[in-house]
Amino acid sequence: MASRWLRPEVYPLFAATGVAVTICGMQLIRNITTNPEVRVTKENRAAGVLDNFAEGERYKEHFLRKFVRNRAPEIMPSVNKFFSDPN
Repeated sequence: MASRWLRPEVYPLFAATGVAVTICGMQLIRNITTNPEVRVTKENRAAGVLDNFAEGERYKEHFLRKFVRNRAPEIMPSVNKFFSDPN
């Protein structure tokens, strides 16, 4: 019965869906735990608007943004170079 529903053709679909759900989950966890605008506890919500610019800058300048800052905006540079160079 399971072989009828789980064909080998759907494994890439399961993998892509799993990756998408994982990325969404990681972003949600990151926002809940480190975003200075999100306050989970009642004490933090009662504090009102805070001027915490250092915490906001730390949230904004995360590892991935620092990593890709000085790189070319290309996904596959070798393929782009192959098709764009006239040589």
